[in-house]
Amino acid sequence: MALYPRLAEQRVNDAMSDTRVVLIVGPRQSGKTTLARKMASPEMEYYTLDNATILEAAQRDPVGFVRGMDRAIIDEIQRAPELLLAIKESVDTDQRPGRFLLTGSANLMTLPRVADSLAGRMEVVRLLPLAQSEIRAAGSSFLRDAFRNDPKAGDSIFGDDLMAAVLAGGYPEALGRKNLSRRQDWYADYIQAIVQRDVRDVAQIEQITQMPRLLRILTEHSGQLVNYSGIGAAIGMNHITTQKYVGIFESLFLARTLPPWFSNNLKRLIKTPKIHFLDSGLLASLRDLSLDRLRAERGQFGPLLETFVFAEILKLASGGEERFEFSHFRDKQQNEVDIVVEDRRGRIVGIEIKAAATVSSADFSGLRILAEASRERFVSGFVLYDHQKVVPFGERLYAVPISALWC
Repeated sequence: MALYPRLAEQRVNDAMSDTRVVLIVGPRQSGKTTLARKMASPEMEYYTLDNATILEAAQRDPVGFVRGMDRAIIDEIQRAPELLLAIKESVDTDQRPGRFLLTGSANLMTLPRVADSLAGRMEVVRLLPLAQSEIRAAGSSFLRDAFRNDPKAGDSIFGDDLMAAVLAGGYPEALGRKNLSRRQDWYADYIQAIVQRDVRDVAQIEQITQMPRLLRILTEHSGQLVNYSGIGAAIGMNHITTQKYVGIFESLFLARTLPPWFSNNLKRLIKTPKIHFLDSGLLASLRDLSLDRLRAERGQFGPLLETFVFAEILKLASGGEERFEFSHFRDKQQNEVDIVVEDRRGRIVGIEIKAAATVSSADFSGLRILAEASRERFVSGFVLYDHQKVVPFGERLYAVPISALWC
């Protein structure tokens, strides 16, 4: 398998230089182990809890397992979360930075005992599947350019080439399979492994056999406002159980809810979050989408493209030094902005996504309302579209090629 440069690698190195424990989290097969093993050395041994013998030792005697470790990498820590208390005791005794590098395929920080036990001692680095800038080894200045009100066109990818990139997604193993049917076989096995292993690691649930069906139903709602009653109705699941199970998919980094943006300057806002998958290839596979089908049913491309762009922006944010908050904007008149990005200074960039090669002034209606509501905080607004030229549409508003995401 090809080794790709990872945007998060520098952040991991920086964290290891000044923080006692560093945790790399992300979905299974996103490249966490590969990144962690690059840091293994005679002084920093590597242990994986996917190994049955190591897992039993860690679960049977967590304190004894950690005792005597000077510096160590422990892979798939969610399989033995009881180790975290033993690690806390170890790093409280020996407070040197870079003592432990952990990886996890589940968001352990949603568990209160974990968040409390390592508060102030651990930095979390998120690693999603590959970004296009990593696949193409191209780098990206997209977010920096957006907050400078200076969009760039990038390496022009559009039309069928863009569709192919969106369909492929970012999982390294899946990218190694050029044939669509082979890639879909990989995704089917991947989902089965998630349900059989990782779901059991993070939650005790009664209807585990329903999880694959629920995930497929959830694909039809990607990019839409969350309606737990509507999502669960097809399999007779009430909204409370549905919300719990969707939360498990979120904790495994398969999906993410995007909260609504709000402002005291606007009163008639929709306050419902949206749901997004975090890999367009996985979403396409679960929805049985192919290049031929997208050509024939162009309307299927919009939700898939929105998932792709949202995930790309999250990946770019996870690899940089800046920290951002993400939300979506929609009012009662159906004016909307797909992604609102806010930096630590409170400055705002709005991003609308359009699966078309043309853009009109009407496509900026939501961005104009967002700009008016956020006033001097508004830096720029982009409509990302399937073309290769940056086109100004008024003060701080632009039509921008989707390929700007990897320029």
